[in-house]
Amino acid sequence: MYPTQHAAVVPDRPAIVMAGSGASRSYRELDDNSARLAAWLRRAGARTGDVVLVCLENDVRWAEIIWACLRSGLYVAPVNWHLTAAELVPLLEDAAPVAVITSSHLLDAVDEAATKAGTTSARLVVRKPDFPQVQDSGGRVADYDAALADTGPDPGVEDIAGSRLLFSSGTTGRPKPFRQPLPGVHPSDVPVRLGPLLSRLRFDVEPGESLVYLSTGPAYHAAPFAFMQTVHQLGGTVVMMERFDARESLTAIEHHRVTHSQWVPTMFVRLLRLDPEVRDAFDLSTHRVAVHAGAPCPPEVKRAMLDWWGPVLYEYYGASEGHGHTTIGPEEWLVHPGSVGRPVSGRVEIRDENGTALPAGETGRVWFVRNGAEGQMGDLGSLDDDGFLHLTGRVGQTIITGGVNVYPREIEDVLAPHPAVRDVAVLGVPDAEFGEQVKAVVEPIDAASAGPELEQELIEHCRARLAHFKCPRSVDFTERLPRTETGKILAAPLRSAYWPAPTERTTS
Repeated sequence: MYPTQHAAVVPDRPAIVMAGSGASRSYRELDDNSARLAAWLRRAGARTGDVVLVCLENDVRWAEIIWACLRSGLYVAPVNWHLTAAELVPLLEDAAPVAVITSSHLLDAVDEAATKAGTTSARLVVRKPDFPQVQDSGGRVADYDAALADTGPDPGVEDIAGSRLLFSSGTTGRPKPFRQPLPGVHPSDVPVRLGPLLSRLRFDVEPGESLVYLSTGPAYHAAPFAFMQTVHQLGGTVVMMERFDARESLTAIEHHRVTHSQWVPTMFVRLLRLDPEVRDAFDLSTHRVAVHAGAPCPPEVKRAMLDWWGPVLYEYYGASEGHGHTTIGPEEWLVHPGSVGRPVSGRVEIRDENGTALPAGETGRVWFVRNGAEGQMGDLGSLDDDGFLHLTGRVGQTIITGGVNVYPREIEDVLAPHPAVRDVAVLGVPDAEFGEQVKAVVEPIDAASAGPELEQELIEHCRARLAHFKCPRSVDFTERLPRTETGKILAAPLRSAYWPAPTERTTS
C-alpha cells in the first residue's frame, strides 16, 4: 500500500501531524501534494534515478517530500540540517542532486555549499514565518508552497517506486553514501518497509486497530525516515515532534492517543529526570509499543522505564546499510538484561580480527550472515549461551591499559544512572606507565557541583560495582558532550582534547 490507495479509502484520516504546531496533512492532501511535487521536480529536470537532497528541519512537508520521490522513481537523500556549509560540500558532491529542498533559515549554507561543490541543483525553499519572501536567482530557486500551488499533478509522471540515498553518521570521518536499489515496480507493489523487523517490534496492526506513531527524532535520520514510510504504507498517522522535549512527548502521547513510538536512550534518561508528579500526570494507556535503538541503553535506565511504562519496550540493533537486525522484547530482555536480542533473519557471529568465529562469551567484532552475504558492523560484542547479542563497544574505541582491554560501555552503563550525571562518555587517554588510562567525561546535572568531591564520588561509585582496573582514574566535567541527535557520541571531537590527533586503533 501507499498513500494514494489510502487516500481513496480514508481521505480525511491524518497522515502526519506536527506535535507542537498542529500542522497536518490528511491522506488526501498527502497524495495530492506529493503528486504536485513530483510534477514540479520532473519539470525541474528530474528523471528516474536522480537524487533529491533534503536539508530541512522537522516539518509537516517531510511526508510529501518523501512520497513525491518514492512515487516517481527518484532517490531521496535526507541530510543533517545542523551541518555547516563546509560539511555539506562532500554530501552534495557525492549525491549530485538534481534538486535540493531546504528551508529559508538554511538556504545561505546550502547555496554556499552548492557553489563550492559545483552543483547547479534547483532549490525548493520552505519559507519560515519570520523570513522574508524567497528570492529567485536565475529561475533555479522557488518557494515550496507557491511552487506546489502553481503546479498541478501531471498524469505524465509515471508512478514508479523510488528509494533512498543515505549517508553514514560520519562520527569519525567523511560520511559515506550508499544507495538502496530502485525497486523498479509500482509503489503499491513495494512490500512494507522492514516488514519482518516491524512484525517483531509489534507494528503489525489488526483490522480495526489504529496506528498512531510518535516520531521523537530528526526526520533526516534513517530510522525515523524509514518508520514514517512504513506507517504510511500501513495507513497510520505519524505524530512528528518539532524537537524532542521530555514533557511534551508525554503530552503528545496523551493528546494524540499514540499507540507506537520511537526513542533513543538519552531521551529515556531525560524522561526519568522529570519530577514523579509530572510523570504520573499523563494518561499513557493507549501506548502499546515503545521502540528504541540508535545507541546502547544502560540496563538500569531500561529497567526503570519498564517499571514505569510496563512491558512495552522493544529494542532493535542493526545498520542502515541493511546487513541485518536483531530485536528483543521486554520479557526476553528481563531474562537477558543488557542484550540487543537475536537476529530477525540469518545469524550473528562474533569474530576475531582474522575473521575466525569465536565461541559464546568471548568478545569480538559483530558480523551478520544472511543468504550467503556477510556484513561487518563497527561494533564489538559477545553472544550468550542462548544466542543473544550483547554489545561491548565500538571497534577502535577499546581502552588498552597495561595490556588489558577495557570496554567503555560497561563503565558508561554504571555512571549514566547516577543522580548527579546528565550524560557521560568514557575513553582512554595517554598514560606514561600503562599506555592508556580510563577517563570519564561527565555532563553534570548541576554545573556548580562539578569538582573534586563529585569526581571522587563518581570514581567510588564505579569501584563499588566494577573491578578497579576498569574504573576511571579521573573524571573531567563539561557543559555538553558532543552527541548526534540520535544519541551517538562524536568520537573525534571528544578524543581531540586528549590525543594529538584523532586516530583509529585496533584491539589486540
